[in-house]
Amino acid sequence: MTRTSSSAGTVLVLGANGRFGLAAAQAFAAAGWHVLAQIRRDGASGMPAGAELVRAPLADVGDALAGRPVPDVVVHGINPIYTRWDEEALPAARAAMDLAERFGARFMLPGNVYNYGEAMPERLDETTPQRPTTAKGRIRAEMESELERRAASGRLRSTVITAGDFFGAGSGSWFDAVVVKSIAKGTIAYPGDPELAHAWAYLPDLARAFVAVASRADLAPFERFTFAGHSVRGVEFLAGLEGAAARLGLTPARGWRRSGMPWPLIRAAGVVVPLWRELARMSYLWRVPHALDGTRLARRCPALQSTPLGTAVAESLAVLGVAASPARSPAHATG
Repeated sequence: MTRTSSSAGTVLVLGANGRFGLAAAQAFAAAGWHVLAQIRRDGASGMPAGAELVRAPLADVGDALAGRPVPDVVVHGINPIYTRWDEEALPAARAAMDLAERFGARFMLPGNVYNYGEAMPERLDETTPQRPTTAKGRIRAEMESELERRAASGRLRSTVITAGDFFGAGSGSWFDAVVVKSIAKGTIAYPGDPELAHAWAYLPDLARAFVAVASRADLAPFERFTFAGHSVRGVEFLAGLEGAAARLGLTPARGWRRSGMPWPLIRAAGVVVPLWRELARMSYLWRVPHALDGTRLARRCPALQSTPLGTAVAESLAVLGVAASPARSPAHATG
């Protein structure tokens, strides 16, 4: 393996065809990093032109990198299918940690709020105790504990950046699967109590945060940051969505219809539908208010800028290909 000529460094993005992985590849490439993009098939649409594709399963990535630049950073963007997550997530994370350890690279993990459990406080930061109450939360907490142990033993340098629910940069989240699924029909949905705070992360912003942190030379062997993103009440998120939709000519003539999630039905059907069972187990995230405190991240990376909520939502809709129909064009809108 060789050292790159890139002044910024080389990053290996695992799962670069995935939603977070692709956003990370784009952000690192835009910042001048040499990107090694691990994929299983062809590169996804939007893959940076200068990215060096590494077509190999995770287990074979080490050998596939022979003769390529040595990564300075390994970003873990592999996220198993939700119904297989409990069985596959920790083994995949450990394999990725081993890979970063082999190269002497810093390992970077996108964390989430599962670790804090159903009794989590309303505001979460790097010092908040992790008291998971679900299997997924315990697995997430174990990932981070292992990173801390490896760092303490001098084996692996690592960083966790904890964020809320993803939106933007494609499909595959609550935003597109539920909130705006029926927006073309004049309906928007919200999975929880709209009066409660919920943490959201606009993926392009989160990816840029990874670049900013990776670029620092003063990181401790183990670092944890919480990414504020858009930690807002549901009514604020929906207001931002309606405003963005109006600018795109999507306001229905008779006004928006709002709906929620049929949680009792989902719990009942979860007996036979595996995905619904998993969603029901994590449904407390829509009943327990929570916001992420980004003070420490902002202090360490002061140049980071957050995309305004309305702009982030509008860009997310555009990426999804949402457009006004003739019956819902600005000329027919009343509000």
